[in-house]
Amino acid sequence: MITLGHPLLDAYVELVTARARWNTVLATAFDLKVFFSVVAKDPVDVETADVLAFIKDQRRPRRGARVVRIEDGEAGLSARTIKRRLATIAGLYEYLIVRGGSGITRNPVPRGLALRRPGQRAVRGVPLIRTPRTLPRVIDPDEVDALMGALRTRRDRTMVEAMLLGGLRRCEVLGLRLEDLHPGERRLFISEGKGGHQRVVPVSSRFFTSVADYLETERPGSSSTDRVFVVLKGPHRGQPLTAAGLDEIIAGARRRAGIEHLTCHQLRHTCFTRLREAGMALEAIQAQAGHRSIESTRIYLHLANDWLAGEYRRATEAIDAQTIGEV
Repeated sequence: MITLGHPLLDAYVELVTARARWNTVLATAFDLKVFFSVVAKDPVDVETADVLAFIKDQRRPRRGARVVRIEDGEAGLSARTIKRRLATIAGLYEYLIVRGGSGITRNPVPRGLALRRPGQRAVRGVPLIRTPRTLPRVIDPDEVDALMGALRTRRDRTMVEAMLLGGLRRCEVLGLRLEDLHPGERRLFISEGKGGHQRVVPVSSRFFTSVADYLETERPGSSSTDRVFVVLKGPHRGQPLTAAGLDEIIAGARRRAGIEHLTCHQLRHTCFTRLREAGMALEAIQAQAGHRSIESTRIYLHLANDWLAGEYRRATEAIDAQTIGEV
């Protein structure tokens, strides 16, 4: 159980722990710690002005005003990070209002900035934090080949193939159990998807060939866990591989392959982009990815180069044909 040293904050973290996954609990506790470290007030005394001052603090340059992110050109924390932290604080105060007994009756986190037109009352029209819609990065086939060549074990290649060929998230790869493998059907049962959602997804036979080789030649026979991917060496041999361990594997392979930037999620994005470029329907990609909303899947329309070019070509050809006919 995570505690932050204040009864109101600890009560909220306890609620989140009871209803959310551990990663969410960690993120919530960290966001609360950051906010109240900056604001330096008791939760009961926080006002909207403090929240606005917190936003200003989070947007200030962290590594000098001339060091910015390539994605959005900002020097401070990303808008997504700040928006998530504000959502955490807003959730805290909604909880305290419903819970009662603390004297808090109003949420200090504004839902947006009000716009006032002449002769009309103010209406909420501008988001408090604007989050730019940026396209996720994918790696090209040459980088994929370099990455696969830089991986040192069958286990590592199998995990990367699960993300590259099946589009699994990091937590889904690490959560795979032996009973979740269905090689005869070439399917995986995802029991620990995002938000606790489960699904069954098809995966290339290449993955099942790799996982069979790993299970036969590398996975310790003495391991007592049912997790597929385990530590191969050292005092933790045979124990389930952790997220930090997988990140370390990817980082090491990235450096050896000469790839400037690479994450597990980038491998997942690459999978769905290639599937879309190959003609896979958007609804099918949604099911494969485990997206609850099709809107989350539409981004692969923009990442798949051939789709937009093809749609544009067909439209211009139709316009050209009409023009010629009129002449």
